Amino acid sequence: MDKEMLKKKVCDAIDANREKIYEIGHSIYTRPELGYKEKFANETVKKTFDALGLKYEDGIGITGVKAKLKDNAEGPNIAIMGELDAVVCPDHPDADPITGAAHCCGHFGQITAMLAAAMGFATIKDEIDFGNVTFFAVPAEECVEIEYRKGLIDEKKIKYLGGKQELIHLGAYDDIDMAMMVHGTEKEDFINCSSRNVGFIAKNIKFIGKEAHAGGAPWNGVNALNAASLSLMAINSIRETLKDQDCIRIHPIITKGGTLVNIVPDDVRMEMYVRGATIEAIKDANAKVNRAIKGCAYAIGCEVVIDDLPGYLPVADNLDLAKVFESNAKVLYPQCKTTNQTEISGGSSDVGDVMTIMPCIQGGIGGFKNAFHTKNFRLNDEDLAFIAPAKIMACTIIDLLADNGTKAKEIIDNFNSPYTSKNYDSIWEDIMGK
Repeated sequence: MDKEMLKKKVCDAIDANREKIYEIGHSIYTRPELGYKEKFANETVKKTFDALGLKYEDGIGITGVKAKLKDNAEGPNIAIMGELDAVVCPDHPDADPITGAAHCCGHFGQITAMLAAAMGFATIKDEIDFGNVTFFAVPAEECVEIEYRKGLIDEKKIKYLGGKQELIHLGAYDDIDMAMMVHGTEKEDFINCSSRNVGFIAKNIKFIGKEAHAGGAPWNGVNALNAASLSLMAINSIRETLKDQDCIRIHPIITKGGTLVNIVPDDVRMEMYVRGATIEAIKDANAKVNRAIKGCAYAIGCEVVIDDLPGYLPVADNLDLAKVFESNAKVLYPQCKTTNQTEISGGSSDVGDVMTIMPCIQGGIGGFKNAFHTKNFRLNDEDLAFIAPAKIMACTIIDLLADNGTKAKEIIDNFNSPYTSKNYDSIWEDIMGK
């Protein structure tokens, strides 16, 4: 296939659908929904796939939707992912007044760019003579509403908090060989081609003491709040044992400190993340945190229940794939500065779980202004937010599949990880000590 001709056709098709793409982006933005509840976004994706004549699977991980460009194709299958969910930001002017959900995370741009790429590929479907493309709308990237999701886990509706994790567990990535997506940034003249982020374990802790009259007979009680407070100090005391290069971040909050001021607290709750740059670093730090918590509970005479939940694995983009993405970004958007993030950011995403099992990148691109996840977040440039990522990813895939998928095969062969979608659950079983 003629790479340059196909790239032009794809980009021309995306441009021809520009107004439709803008309309999709704005419609999803105005209907923000939290993870595993993305009904409007799910319906929008399906309607677009129907209009393009793409067959799809629905209800994967409750709200996920997956469509392949071709029914049967020989060669690598490359996925373009877009996240469906919003984040909680009730002070944002466009937040849902009931749920507090707002699309100030930029995910509406991701899902729109994925659909825009699908519009482009639909016009050259019969000219892609090797390999396949999957368009994947994925739920629940933002790790919010933990209690709600814990309820879904208890009801056996999901196994994992994160949508991509759940989709891996369900086998939805079994037929995919590599994946990509683009996340927004407030930097207008900026395209980031690779990134690094920490992973984390989520923790719910319950300290169980004994109630008593706080004024009349406190000696008859066991103060669970004292155990929790002591735990915070103990955790702070172990921070010097954590290596700088492991980028450990431990941030607990007390969500319940007692019932009444004149009753010795007997039920105190804490939530916490333990973040780190590698799986081994997270395991080591989490073991130290658990030891500190248990020791403090023992010192006060409390019982303690520690419920560790799988968070997200560290993000480390595939640099070989990032180079192909970067080359297309430079050609298509020469006015933007292309960069590669080498330092490790303190944020986390479940795209790290995908990166652990296959070559994958999460690029970054402008089109927004002001800080993400804040009330001041705004869409600023529709072309950069919706059109640019669609074109760059589409052209990247054309390069990967050209010459019987020579570049795609090379990247896949060079990918070195002991983990696949088939043994993914064992990663978290090991981390959690199960």
